[in-house]
Amino acid sequence: MSTSHDAIIIGAGSVGLPTALAMAEAGLDILVLDRAASPGQGSHKAAIGGVRATHSDPAKIRLCLRSLEIFRNWHVIYGQDIQWIQGGYTFVAYREREARLLRALLTDQQHQSLNIRWLNRPALLEVMPNLNPEGLLGGTFSPEDGHCSTLLAGHAFYAEARRAGAVFRFGEEALTILRHGDAVTGVVTDRGTYTAPVVINAAGAWARNVGTMADESHPITPDTHEAGITEPVAQLLQPLVVDIRPDSFSANCYFFQLASGQVVFCLTPDPPLPGFDCRETSTFLPLVSRRMIALVPRFTHLRVRRTWRGLYPMTPDGLPLIGWSPYLQGYLLAGGMCGQGFMLGPGVGELLARMVTHAPLSLDDEQILSDLSPYRQFDGQEMLR
Repeated sequence: MSTSHDAIIIGAGSVGLPTALAMAEAGLDILVLDRAASPGQGSHKAAIGGVRATHSDPAKIRLCLRSLEIFRNWHVIYGQDIQWIQGGYTFVAYREREARLLRALLTDQQHQSLNIRWLNRPALLEVMPNLNPEGLLGGTFSPEDGHCSTLLAGHAFYAEARRAGAVFRFGEEALTILRHGDAVTGVVTDRGTYTAPVVINAAGAWARNVGTMADESHPITPDTHEAGITEPVAQLLQPLVVDIRPDSFSANCYFFQLASGQVVFCLTPDPPLPGFDCRETSTFLPLVSRRMIALVPRFTHLRVRRTWRGLYPMTPDGLPLIGWSPYLQGYLLAGGMCGQGFMLGPGVGELLARMVTHAPLSLDDEQILSDLSPYRQFDGQEMLR
């Protein structure tokens, strides 16, 4: 098979799906290639669904503010229920170290138009009455953050992208990025050849492999993270809770409650667990349950229904890689989302659409692309990843 398109997206996941929608709605002829049998079968289906603009990096804040707007208005614009809940996020502080860090970030976060404030212990317990009060100093609260179903949202983006004209070919693995001189001309898969002047690498944890087809070496290394879900219980939580205190085995812990009553939970292993092994472990539940019960004692008798493991495509500084290649015209990278592709994807997709259609870029766009350039110096760290 051989067809011609305005742009080819490699990857139908948390970034590829909203990018396909944004570009198709902009009038582009889009082809999306994915080796899986259906959309969202990579890291997307392992995501827990939290969506926050509460970051320490301005570029991520701006992208996620737009993502929040898209998720929040999805039902109104497209008529599909993606189970969006605007319950907010709270980063709790039980030690002065975390309290100082969270307070120090507030000025820059608010400067980026993020609705966030510091709550002292009594005020935070009003928002989160089931939080353990012992040793609690307070925390930040961003009420416009929220969560939704990753499966429903992924299918919704896929359906709307198709309705807007995007073509998806599943079960096809990209083998070669075609070029003429120093410009992209298309992609060869194991089932066909497709031509386009633009190829977008949105392959998630596999973006580094795709990059080699363009003679690029992207500093993206997947880490494995485990998550789980409980039985449904009476409503205990409103915001999604994040505890950034490190311990001997984890860098942080976070959890929230679905509208259906189940509690979804995850932690970041420390040291990291690099690689592609997505088998569940026997160590995760004892570690995460201890942390969760210490934060919300009423969790003590919750029964867990299942656990699963997914991939976080990590970069050296914990920030995404977004930008055109200076070496191969038409090759565009949108990778290294560091486990936050679901929340970044809609904002990133619209930005990529503006780039490919050569629409005027705002000062925000220019700054985001400068900050997240794949060719930047990796001399900092995202503090709230």
